[in-house]
Amino acid sequence: MKTLPCILYREFPADGFKQIQQTLTGAVNRRKTTRPLPLLFRADDIGVPSVNALRLLKLFSNYGVPLCLAVVPTWLTAIRWEKFKAHVDTTSPQWCWHQHGWRHANHQPSGKKAEFGAARTKSALRVDLIRGRDRLTSVMGSDFSPFFTPPWNRCSEETLELLAELGYRGISRSKGEQTRRAPLDDFFINVDLHTRKEVDAVSALQALCEELRQAVEEYYVSIMIHHQLMNESGFELLDLLLAFISQSSRFKVCSFSDLGEPESG
Repeated sequence: MKTLPCILYREFPADGFKQIQQTLTGAVNRRKTTRPLPLLFRADDIGVPSVNALRLLKLFSNYGVPLCLAVVPTWLTAIRWEKFKAHVDTTSPQWCWHQHGWRHANHQPSGKKAEFGAARTKSALRVDLIRGRDRLTSVMGSDFSPFFTPPWNRCSEETLELLAELGYRGISRSKGEQTRRAPLDDFFINVDLHTRKEVDAVSALQALCEELRQAVEEYYVSIMIHHQLMNESGFELLDLLLAFISQSSRFKVCSFSDLGEPESG
């Protein structure tokens, strides 16, 4: 798993925080309705109670903002879960602990990575879905929420069908993966904070601002977090976002559990 922050956070522009705040303020003020804008945060690759993971939980606890946590089943042990429980009230509705694949392993022989992609048989997909869910429920008990985030934010149509058959309540993929309507609610991501691929910090900041602006205009904002890729600038930006959102009546912070399926824009 990569741990080097992207170029945006290694060379964060001096006026970066101001640009992001101005982008959000302008986009929200241009909305023609005063109805609060649904917004959710999803943190991926959860399982190890590392320094960054626990710092992330503390930051969200400080603001009381809901967080959907995508947990890799094979990464979570009973001992690790006890450490999470020692730092936050895992039973709180603030947290949506849900399934992030099985072991976050790529099974595609070529092309874009996927753990639950088209290269696998339906039976193999079913086995990994069930054992991932069973492992999380055995460790978490009733704290587990039956939602699914596929590693690399994509999965096959057969996976979607299986999720519905197995009683999952929703899936969360990347915006643009909705070529076929899922048979269950799809809480797609439209803002990527940390896995950015721009080659310079200025371009990365501009692209992030554009994602935020478009998301506000689409009547739904869903922000993806990768705590392993966060440094001080990453935490400072997230702190800024949480403060801005918490102080504004124009946003309605949500979890998968209390948000109906968003519009695709």
